Amino acid sequence: MRKTQDFYEQNAKIFIENTFTINMTNLYEPFLTLMPKSGKILDIGCGSGRDAIYFKTLGFDVDAFDYSKSLVKLAKIKTGLNIQHKSFYDLNIVDTYNGIWACASLLHCERSRLPEVIKKIINALKNHGICYLSFKYGNQDRVNDTRLFIDMNETQSLKLLDYDNILLFKMWRTEDNRPARKEQWLNILFIKRNIV
Repeated sequence: MRKTQDFYEQNAKIFIENTFTINMTNLYEPFLTLMPKSGKILDIGCGSGRDAIYFKTLGFDVDAFDYSKSLVKLAKIKTGLNIQHKSFYDLNIVDTYNGIWACASLLHCERSRLPEVIKKIINALKNHGICYLSFKYGNQDRVNDTRLFIDMNETQSLKLLDYDNILLFKMWRTEDNRPARKEQWLNILFIKRNIV
């Protein structure tokens, strides 16, 4: 995790330049269709703040955090939002959010701790809250540019999300939204539900 964090600290400016203007409409729409108007959203690992500011301009109440201090500093300037410096391992909020957006962020979580983080996300959601997750498609743990990536496929995701109090709403693959990239992504939407 340390080397991954160091990468973003050292490359924050270029990372923001390369990601802030990516058109994410195809991924926003399935998530926002399930969100109540003016609902509360948490953007986990918000990076450049691109998604957080988009949700904010639509009238949602948005909280956002990232584990890179450099990204947080620059994203605050770029978006004007009060983005927090925090790790997804430190998420300890209960029944607060109508939606949680974790776009290309949990792919840096240690695989052994991913169930712990998913449980924290479930706890942070209100009943009927919606969560979006995305991972690069595959089944391996790998290092690229000193960053740890955990790739996920459908089988691994179904096992990870085997909780009685969530409903898997949709799982689908997409091509990378960056025209020069040919990678595939696994996208996941699940809904929290109370167990009677």
